Amino acid sequence: MEFITLLQDSIRKHWAHTALSDYKGDDFTYAEIAVIIRHYHEMFRQKGIKRGDRISICGPNSARWGIAYLAAVTYGAVAVPILNDFMIEQVQNIVNHSESRLLFAGPNIRAKLDVQQIPQVLAVLPIEDICVLKDQSMQPDEVQYTPEDSPEALATLNYTSGTTGFSKGVMLPYRALWGNLNFCLKRLGNYVKPGASMLDILPMAHMYGLSIEFIFGFCNGCHLFFLNRLPSPTLIAKAFVEVKPKLVITVPLIIEKIIRKKVFPVIQTPRMRMLLSMPVISKKVKERICQQVYQAFGGEAYEVIVGGAALSKEVEHFLMSIGFPITVGYGATECAPLISYSDYHTFAAGSCGRAIDNMEVKILSSDPQNIPGEIVTRGVNVMLGYYK
Repeated sequence: MEFITLLQDSIRKHWAHTALSDYKGDDFTYAEIAVIIRHYHEMFRQKGIKRGDRISICGPNSARWGIAYLAAVTYGAVAVPILNDFMIEQVQNIVNHSESRLLFAGPNIRAKLDVQQIPQVLAVLPIEDICVLKDQSMQPDEVQYTPEDSPEALATLNYTSGTTGFSKGVMLPYRALWGNLNFCLKRLGNYVKPGASMLDILPMAHMYGLSIEFIFGFCNGCHLFFLNRLPSPTLIAKAFVEVKPKLVITVPLIIEKIIRKKVFPVIQTPRMRMLLSMPVISKKVKERICQQVYQAFGGEAYEVIVGGAALSKEVEHFLMSIGFPITVGYGATECAPLISYSDYHTFAAGSCGRAIDNMEVKILSSDPQNIPGEIVTRGVNVMLGYYK
């Protein structure tokens, strides 16, 4: 089934349910999102936007950011997510390099933007102006999005944060987005049911946050909450407890801060070390510690998936020693992003899972089991190449 069809079917199937919410802010049902998307599609047509034209999106995570992305891809445009914390010169450079015709921008970006530096852009659209059009009615069967022209057609142009100079535009076709989504629906959809809560804390302009938190959650019928402000450790911890996500998608920085600040100071006291050294008592103590750590993430998550960087061996060893449902995945923007993952039941310490469905991985080494080498991968998720 095509990627766009999966988006369309989720809107129809979960019509009356709440889809996107800003934490302590506005809510949008799947039906309301469909009405807004229709409104945007009409506006795109009026401005002469064609299938394949680029639409940039730059702003902090929010329900409205997600709606802007959905409006772009369901129209057949190429979405260009841009990190909100890029310097304004970087933002303008990406808008120009991608040849974007429209720019959805948050207030902080618009305040710094020099529109004369992006002459090919027809309009700068305030993301926060998206509103629910209460006066417009719509039925689920009216949601009819034109499927992609080809699995190889360009769907999203994602600019890396750049480890080798300027940001590179990674050309991700529909098949790569479908590959990630299909895998998540099959492997995670068994445990994360429609209506389940998810907390989106990763940047939507990164493929990890966009694909695994947002696109999967939306197509799975989940209720997604966005921290539409600077995600401090205190705010994240509070949101976990209140939202009670059924799945936690995170990066090492967040989980390591929670463990080092809230857990290690408690278990490293002389008394606790003594208890943990006593075999019979140690088991019960670890069970209690695991429950407390689990509650810190809301107490309802099937598992905590860590990706984006290597997890500290110390933190990983501790979490596995207490039986916490932790797992690590591996990927790259160039694979939209998944390359490998394992369910926490089969996760091996120090690893990053197994190659996912439709992907192959090998190590270029004379002795791959013992001598490090370059990781190479091929499969459905791999990009078309770098733009220009």
